[in-house]
Amino acid sequence: MNEQAIRNIVIVGGGTAGWMAAAAFARVLGSACTIRLVESEEIGTVGVGEATVPHLKLFNNLLEIDEIEFVRQTQGTFKLGIQFNDWGRIGDSYIHGFGELGHDLGLVPFHQCWGRARQLGFAGDLGDYSINTLAAPRGRFMASASDAPRNSPLANIAYAYHFDSGLYARFLRRYAEARGVQRTEGKVAQTRLRPDNGFVEAVVMENGGAIAGDLFIDCSGFRGLLIEQALHAGYEDWTHWLPCDRALAVGCEKVGPPTPYTRSTARPAGWQWRIPLQHRTGNGYVYSSAHVSDDEAAATLLANLDGKALGDPRSLRFTTGMRRKFWDRNVVALGLSSGFMEPLESTSIYLIQSGIAKLLNLFPRQGISPVLVDRYNEQSRFEFERIRDFLILHYHTTQRDDTPFWNQCRTMDIPTSLKDNIALFRDSGRFFRNAEEMFALVSWVQVMIGQGIVPQACHPLADQISPQELRAFMQHVRRVIADCVQAMPAHEAFIARYCAAPVPGAPMPA
Repeated sequence: MNEQAIRNIVIVGGGTAGWMAAAAFARVLGSACTIRLVESEEIGTVGVGEATVPHLKLFNNLLEIDEIEFVRQTQGTFKLGIQFNDWGRIGDSYIHGFGELGHDLGLVPFHQCWGRARQLGFAGDLGDYSINTLAAPRGRFMASASDAPRNSPLANIAYAYHFDSGLYARFLRRYAEARGVQRTEGKVAQTRLRPDNGFVEAVVMENGGAIAGDLFIDCSGFRGLLIEQALHAGYEDWTHWLPCDRALAVGCEKVGPPTPYTRSTARPAGWQWRIPLQHRTGNGYVYSSAHVSDDEAAATLLANLDGKALGDPRSLRFTTGMRRKFWDRNVVALGLSSGFMEPLESTSIYLIQSGIAKLLNLFPRQGISPVLVDRYNEQSRFEFERIRDFLILHYHTTQRDDTPFWNQCRTMDIPTSLKDNIALFRDSGRFFRNAEEMFALVSWVQVMIGQGIVPQACHPLADQISPQELRAFMQHVRRVIADCVQAMPAHEAFIARYCAAPVPGAPMPA
C-alpha cells in the first residue's frame, strides 16, 4: 500500500448517514482501509418513516443490494412521486411525478407541446401525460417491464421507496459489519486536534479510550460534533427563505392499501407529510414556531391521521441551511451535520448519497490536498443552493393569503437565482438546468405548472407544429399512458406478490 494512502476512516454517528457511509466505504474501499463507526444506543433517531427519490436505486446497485430483500426488511413500499395538496390554493392538488413527462416531439420539449395545445384548447391536465402521475392516485404500481417494447412507458418506470429509517440503518449495519466495519458503542466526550495543523487526531470516548483516524466522517446530526463543535466550520442560515423550524413526527395504524406516493398537505403554518409503509403510516407536521405553538401543531397533526396514533408525537427543532464548509481539514460532514433541507421533496437521503459519491470521487491521500477540499465544498454548495431554490419555489408561488404564514411566504424576497428562473419560465416555458444539479427539467416544470406559473407564450418551434399534427400527437401520448396505467397491477398486490415484509415483531434474518 502507498505510504500516503488513507488507512483509517472513523465515522462518528450511526443512523442513516453513518451506516450509508460505512456500507459504501466497505463496498468500494474494501480491505484498503480500516473503517470504524462510533455510535451510542442512547442517542435515538426519529425513525418514523422515510421517503426517498429514485437516485437511491443507484446507491443500492453500488452495494449490490437485492431490491426485494431490501424492501422486505425495511417494511418498504414504492413511490412514484409526491402529491401536493392545498399548496397553490386551498383545494388545489397536483403530483410531482418521477420519470418522463410525455416525450419530446423532435427538438420541441414535451411541456412546450402541452403549452401550445393548451393555448389551442385541447390539452388535458399535465399529469395525464406521465405514467407516474396518472398511476399514483389510482394506486397502481409495477417495476419496469423487461419484456415491454423499448419505447413503451412500461419499460422505464422511475420510482423510489418509502421505508422505516430505523430498519434501514439496521439493514445497512448488517451489510457493513459483514464486510469488516468495526462498530464501537459509546459517546464521544472530546475531540483531540493535532497541534501542528488543527486536523482531528482522535475522538476520545467517555470511558477514556481514544480512536485515532486519518479521515473522519461527521454523522453526529445537528450537533456537528466534529465539523462545528471542534472545527467551527460555520453555518449559513436560510430561515428567512424557508421559515419552518420545527417538526413533529408520529406513526399511525395503517388504514387501507398503501399509496404509491408521498402526500404533502399544506397546513396553516407549514405542511404535513404522509408516508405509507407496509406495517404503518409515517406522519409529520413541519411548521414555523413563529406562527403556531407546539401544542396547536400537535393538535393539527393528530387530528389529520389516517388511523390511531402509535404513541406521542416526537419533536424536532432545526435551522434550515448548510455548513459554510462541508469538508474542513480531515473532517467531512454527512447528513444533518452538513446542513438541513426540510423533507418537502425527500432530499435528505439523496444528499447523504451525493456526499458519499463526491467524497469517493475526490478521495484524498494523507495530508489531504486543499484542491480536493475546495472542489468538494464548491460542488456541495451548488447542490444545496439549487435544492434550496426548488423548495422555496413551492412556498413562494402560493396564492394563499388565508394565514400570516402563507402571506409571509408569498410576499417574501427570494434568491435572485430563483427569481430569474421563474421569470424565464413564465415568459415562454424555458428553463436552463446545470447538468450536475439534482432535480430534472420535468421536476421544475411540474412544480411550476402545479403552483400556477403558466408560461405566457411557447417556444417558437412549438408554434410551427400544425394544430392537426399537435392534436393527434397529444391524443396519442395520452392514450398510450392511460393504456399502460390500466395494465399495471395494484400497488398492494405488487408488494404482496414480490416483497411482503415479515410480520412486525418477528425476528429478522441474521
